[in-house]
Amino acid sequence: MAPDEALYKKIATRLIPFMMLLYLIAFLDRVNISFAALTMNADLGFSPTVYGWGAGIFFIGYFLFEVPSNLILERAGARLWIFRIMVTWGLISAAMAFVQGPVSFFALRFLLGVAEAGFLPGMILYLTTWFPQARLARFVGLFMMAVPLASAIGAPISSLILLSDGVLGLRGWQWLFIIEGLPACVLGFAVLALLPDGPASAPWLNEQERATVTARLAEDRARHGRVHTAFGPAMVDGRVWLLCLTYFGIVVGLYGVGLWLPQLIRGLGFSIAQVGVLTALPYLASAAAMLAWGRRSDRKGERIRHVALPTLLAAAGLVAAIALPAGWGELAALGVTTVGIYATLGPFWGLPPIFLTSTAAAGGIALINSVGNLGGFLGPSIVGWTLELTHSFHGGLAVIAACLGLSVVAVLLVGYRIGRGARAAVAGTRP
Repeated sequence: MAPDEALYKKIATRLIPFMMLLYLIAFLDRVNISFAALTMNADLGFSPTVYGWGAGIFFIGYFLFEVPSNLILERAGARLWIFRIMVTWGLISAAMAFVQGPVSFFALRFLLGVAEAGFLPGMILYLTTWFPQARLARFVGLFMMAVPLASAIGAPISSLILLSDGVLGLRGWQWLFIIEGLPACVLGFAVLALLPDGPASAPWLNEQERATVTARLAEDRARHGRVHTAFGPAMVDGRVWLLCLTYFGIVVGLYGVGLWLPQLIRGLGFSIAQVGVLTALPYLASAAAMLAWGRRSDRKGERIRHVALPTLLAAAGLVAAIALPAGWGELAALGVTTVGIYATLGPFWGLPPIFLTSTAAAGGIALINSVGNLGGFLGPSIVGWTLELTHSFHGGLAVIAACLGLSVVAVLLVGYRIGRGARAAVAGTRP
């Protein structure tokens, strides 16, 4: 067994399954609107543009409060702040059951983004306080497997809940929001008991194990050249903004495809139950790809190509989906796109800790995630707008493919900048 392998296996066993469960519930509450829309849109008279804006406005609230939320988390500790996030988002998600029209729809989606702001970057930051670079991508990838699993598990469950029309006088989409929203509140209280703020407060680590974790992280900081610790210098580092641009394109694809996929499949003539099963399949494949690709990235000690190649694959899948006639070929191409997008996530989130730590990591990771998640507004919105304008998904898919291509260029520039910084550090000069 490799040095420290048993220690990191112990840490991962204690943290990752619970963190995956938290993120699974969070992401399910974020995207269950894609299934609710199958009946909610007709009930409330929502056009594709209204739905697209409502799906996307979540990310405006998310963007505005992401950095402040993560800076608070760094000061208050992960345990208390994640508890606050989960309880508030669970209550707001359940309240979506009482939407009456576009105004309440937009307002609650915006507030849901405000409530959830800081969760993902907080969890990424939290993982960087436990795992060194050589192990980070696999565990970030394992944690973020919750995203495709939420869609894979949530798709058939959501489609079944939609069939509960009339129970206690509520529509199926109303039950969907209630049933899938309230578990977040319960898990929020579990966070208080199960999630230590860091290695120093973990009762299941001994002093030697805590010292080993600290030493490995210090070795990382010494190995990778200039590392920002303060928030201000990190904000003017071009690498941070290139990562914002990279993640923006990835997120355009993630939500532009994901939040419309059930409706696209439904439009091919499948029943609601069949839509649930067919939607789940690419996400199951994506979960396996995330784990395998993250492990490969750690084994090779390489991040840039492990982000660029699957992003390029995702763009190619969209081009194929546009070129192929509607049917199974188009669905398969969109499945390839989904797998490519999710495979990027583990290696991508291994990049910021190479040159950010402490408060710089808290603010920088939050900034990357918040700016990137503006793509979650653009993706669904542009698909809805072009669908209403042209009665086809192809225009929106073309925009998404272009955004993914831009991500490939941006991450290659990040690789150049990181390499230049490391070479300068070895030479004893400024990067």
